[in-house]
Amino acid sequence: MKRIWHRYETWEDYQNGMWHLLGKDEEEEFLNSAIIFTGNAELYGSYMMEVIKQWPISCEYNFTCDGLNKQAWVGHAACCIALNCPEYITRQAWRFLTEQQQIDANIQADNAIKKWENENLKLMS
Repeated sequence: MKRIWHRYETWEDYQNGMWHLLGKDEEEEFLNSAIIFTGNAELYGSYMMEVIKQWPISCEYNFTCDGLNKQAWVGHAACCIALNCPEYITRQAWRFLTEQQQIDANIQADNAIKKWENENLKLMS
């Protein structure tokens, strides 16, 4: 797969706060929302599909990186779009999900990744 590079300033995830830090007073509220959101695989998956529509530059950069956990990235990005939740909170929420919720979320992530790959085959060669 051909690696596509973009400067971080152009990444939609960066521009939309996926990497920002919250104050301690906000973290618990965001964590509770993220647990509920990520535990609903159908809703979570619908926002993963929004990621591949709304964030083309971030998707190119992240989905063409062999060493990246693409499932995690698209899940973090979905939570950012849906809740304006930063990545580190979404990562914390993951450990509160049941094993089945994690499996279901990963299936949704794989679907979004495969859809992006199928729509962007020319980038992959």
